[in-house]
Amino acid sequence: MVTRLFCVQEDDDRITIFELDGDTGKLAVEREFDMPGGPAPLGVDPQQRWLLVGLRGQTGLATVALDAQQGLGEVISKIELPIDACYVSADRTGRFALSAYYHAGVCTVHRIGDDGVLESEAVQWLETTPHAHCIHTDASNRFAYLPHTVPANTILQYAFDADTGRLTPLVTPRAPVEQGAGPRHYCYHPDLYRVYFSNENGSSVSSYAMDPDTGDLDLLQTLSTLPEGFGGDNTCAQIHMTPNGRWLYVSNRGHDSLAIFGIAADTGMLTSAGHQATEPTPRVFGIEPSGRYLYATGLGSDRMTGYAIDDADGQLHEIESYGLGRTPMWVLGLEMDTGA
Repeated sequence: MVTRLFCVQEDDDRITIFELDGDTGKLAVEREFDMPGGPAPLGVDPQQRWLLVGLRGQTGLATVALDAQQGLGEVISKIELPIDACYVSADRTGRFALSAYYHAGVCTVHRIGDDGVLESEAVQWLETTPHAHCIHTDASNRFAYLPHTVPANTILQYAFDADTGRLTPLVTPRAPVEQGAGPRHYCYHPDLYRVYFSNENGSSVSSYAMDPDTGDLDLLQTLSTLPEGFGGDNTCAQIHMTPNGRWLYVSNRGHDSLAIFGIAADTGMLTSAGHQATEPTPRVFGIEPSGRYLYATGLGSDRMTGYAIDDADGQLHEIESYGLGRTPMWVLGLEMDTGA
């Protein structure tokens, strides 16, 4: 087995593949993969047969074969779209690609063949409102949510049909959102019916209870991602959780830090656990599959810094910094079976 980190540099039309040393958390460049078209968001087939890639230069979506020996193989398919995706994901079967489109205020679903080929005609094309930012299905593959930042400031709630790939608004079509929060990205708790949203405009994180029968979200709490007394401009970006569900991290752009939160094992409620200063404008970061290491990139530095995660208190301890290239846009860690 080998753990790899796939890091996108949009303006270099490149995905850099790093091999991760599980003992130290240090990275070594394994390959630089050319990906024309301005690659940005990444998603992965649950069976790890291919990557989904959103293209923001030559707007569209692509699938690229995952290769056990060299990380990535050939580009399997590429479809052109009139708009560029800011988020892509595969449903839990790997048969459908779900995408959110920020400027256009659109969500789409495309079918993926057993060979990884994307169908160019969308199963569904939903027009919502500008600033649609993220969509992915829950563990049951029955529900999905579509957050929008300000001015819409809303979370749309959908039922997902895994047979047809279609999204249908829930009876309660919108989840409660605090005024000015601007929900952006979200993640699901691995064991509890809890969903956590990073709030771009409110510089905060919100925890929701999820009804497993109806899919409805109920707002439980909202906590600031900033330290007391900080008066500068800031917006939040990505949110990630350790695989064991103990620690949650949200990136602050302006304070240039990762906010750290502990997650109560019984209730899923959050407690602030401090901040880690990191790269300038840390838009994207990722936690590798073992949950031992986190890697944060900086739009303001074109670099990435690795951290060891202390599972006792959630604190981050810097390992090493790496030069990446222009406009780092995604970080995805995968454990891959090389057969060795």
